Amino acid sequence: MKTAVPCYYHLDVEVSPERVGQVSRILAAHLRYWDLENLTVPVCHGAELLLRAIDAHAKVKHTSIEMWWNGQHLITAFGDDDPDLRPDQDLRSCLADIAAMSDGWGCCASDGGSKIIWFSQRARAGQRVPLVPVAPDSTLRTGLKVPREAPVAVLAGPAPVGDDAPEGSR
Repeated sequence: MKTAVPCYYHLDVEVSPERVGQVSRILAAHLRYWDLENLTVPVCHGAELLLRAIDAHAKVKHTSIEMWWNGQHLITAFGDDDPDLRPDQDLRSCLADIAAMSDGWGCCASDGGSKIIWFSQRARAGQRVPLVPVAPDSTLRTGLKVPREAPVAVLAGPAPVGDDAPEGSR
């Protein structure tokens, strides 16, 4: 089993309609680089939802995107500096979609007054193909009998007689 190495990525973005697809491709490239291709669809979809909502409702169009991979979960976070953007009103439908497609999500305020919206994806086990036992090829030209099939006397050999016999059997 391959040991997961913790990874971190940070991207500052000026949000615009044409940047949504670019950011999605950048995040997908990092997920492929981290060997997390199975998470690209939900992460990129969530990123696109948030970027479009920020573009539609925020006055300040700057956001920071961070991704953390700890070996079990991938956490994607978006931080914005717009004090007028209200997640409970402006982003309600976007957050409902993110909640439906992620394993966990949340929104919190930072010390500087900005908001951080995050969602997480649990790493899924890869598709496992069941192993089919294959009989080994015989490397001997003549087959040997399995010890269970040989009579006990053959396995033990003839009983020692005379001086070779153990003391209790004389």
